[in-house]
Order: sequence, then C-alpha cells, then structure tokens
Amino acid sequence: MRLAITHETRYRYSPSVQTAQHVAHLQPADTPCQKVIHHWMQVEPSTPVQHNIDAFCNHRAYWALTHPHEGLMVRAYSEVETSALPEKLDLSAASSPIGQSWESVREHFRYRGGHAGDVHSGFVFGSHHAPVHEAFLAYAQSSFSPGRPLIQAAHELTARMHRDFRYESQSTDINTPALEALQAKRGVCQDFAHILLACLRSLGLPARYVSGYLLTQPPPGQARLVGSDASHAWAAVYLPELANHACQGWLDLDPTNNRTGLASPGEDYVQLAVGRDFADVSPLRGVLQGGGSHTLEVAVTVAPL
Repeated sequence: MRLAITHETRYRYSPSVQTAQHVAHLQPADTPCQKVIHHWMQVEPSTPVQHNIDAFCNHRAYWALTHPHEGLMVRAYSEVETSALPEKLDLSAASSPIGQSWESVREHFRYRGGHAGDVHSGFVFGSHHAPVHEAFLAYAQSSFSPGRPLIQAAHELTARMHRDFRYESQSTDINTPALEALQAKRGVCQDFAHILLACLRSLGLPARYVSGYLLTQPPPGQARLVGSDASHAWAAVYLPELANHACQGWLDLDPTNNRTGLASPGEDYVQLAVGRDFADVSPLRGVLQGGGSHTLEVAVTVAPL
C-alpha cells in the first residue's frame, strides 16, 4: 500500500515572538514494514533547516528563527510504501513457536553486576509520561499469569484496554497524567499508549512509544476530507527471542483500535518515530523568546495513492 501524508501545523502569536528554536519529528522512518519514497518539509518564515538522527534513530529536523515573527507554519509531506513482513509468524496458533514467558523477559532485563546489558534496557524504566506505579501493575497483573507467554499476555492486555477504556476527544491533553487517565478509563490514543507503556514497565518489561499515522476510512457515501485526520500513537513491547526476526524483536500494540502486529499493527499504519514517551517524539516543539498567547491549528491528511 502506498500512502501520502500531509501534516501542517500553524501557530499565530500575539504579540510577536522575537526569537525561537524548534525541533521536529515529521519524517517517517524506513522500517521492515515501510519504505519512504518521498519526503519534504517547508517552514515559514523561511529559514535554513538542519537534519540529523537522534538517540532513538529517528529523523530529526531543527532550525532557528532569529528575527521577530507573528506566526509559524510547518508543512511536511511524505509518500510511504507499506507492506507485510517477509517472514510471517502465526501469533494466534496454539502451536506458535513464540513461547518465551513474560517472567523470562523480565529476568533478561534485570540488572546483573559484571554482565553486559541489553541495548533496549532503557525502555524498562519509567519516564515522565509513563511512570512505574503500583496502580498500573495492579491493572496489568490479571493478564500476566505465571508462566504465560509474553506475546499472549500482551495481546490480552491490549484487548482488555480496548474494552475497558472509552475514546473521548479533548477529554485530556498532553499534561494529563497517565495515572489520572487510568482512573477515569477515558482519553485519546496518546493516553492509551502511555497507560500501556506504564503497565508493561511496571511489570519490568521493555516497551516503547510509537508515533505515526493511521489510514482512516470516511463514512459510506462521503468523500475523504482533507486535513481531518490526526496523528496516532501506540506502544510496542520487546521480545528478545525475536531479535533476529524481521520484526527486530518488536511487537506493536494499539489499544485504541485493538490492533497488534510484529513491527507494525498493519499496512494502514505509518511509523513516524519511537521513544520512551511522547516527550521524545513530539512532532513539533520549541523554545520561544517573547510572545504572549498563541493559537494552534493542525491539519493532517492520510490518503492512499
């Protein structure tokens, strides 16, 4: 499947901002399930944009605006070709070879003095938006019975969250703690991803935040609306036994839509960036000098080509 993604962000400032520094994660990654065919990004006011790779191997753009400006526009366009993994595993079969228990994965990442650690150990620890807490442990525990394969337990926890939680637009914002969203049993995809991360990490398991896009379908008989889509977020848990598989060890878990898959929940998903939580992969953030209030408009379009 080939998808075209347009992501446009507009800020208007009052009064003017004097200077600003910005960082963006808006270029999709090349992964086992997707290939970036084309990407460009436009910034207004016009200024040189630098690019590098961050600590999580994400594409990162950054720039500085050194003169007063009343607004900022960032438009990113990407064409991405998605596909299924070349190596397939039947995750639902009773005879599935993926049988590593969740306790053995937890022990694999337990610190041992004098022994080399796993490169993914940093995803075991709590982060600002996905902390380790006994409330997350209590919610997750019923899915993680003794000796149960991690992949089965993770599937069940994802499905249970999909049943228990209500998707409610604008019921939370980025400053809403994951613990509060857990107690309210409502939120948006970002909240659900953070809650799932916190549950897995509270069990001692490595899990990462994934930002990206999802191709949505308009209601029957209606045209696809330009700019009406939104960024998406989900989580992924690491299975050491699949480190050499095409998925590179990652099982993606989307509790918002109850979708799971190795290296991607499906061909209608596009991975943008990965990190410990939203703070590592915010599409656009910056430090401003001057200004007072601002308005923000975001328009995202995901369409098949």
